[in-house]
Amino acid sequence: MKQTTFASQAFDGKKKLTRRERFLAEMDAVVPWSTLLAVIEPHYPKAGRRGRPPMPLETMLRIYFMQ
Repeated sequence: MKQTTFASQAFDGKKKLTRRERFLAEMDAVVPWSTLLAVIEPHYPKAGRRGRPPMPLETMLRIYFMQ
């Protein structure tokens, strides 16, 4: 576990947001993730079958929206 110092806490508050961080924050505010996950989850493939296990649904949904 990494211990934070007073200097690092002060720097974290003053750090400039990157375009990526601003975009992801805006996407989290705009997209109703829980509603979309509830609609898609019954149709998403489940683990336990042969082959490679599927990626988590929330991860895949976020990737599709970023594209």
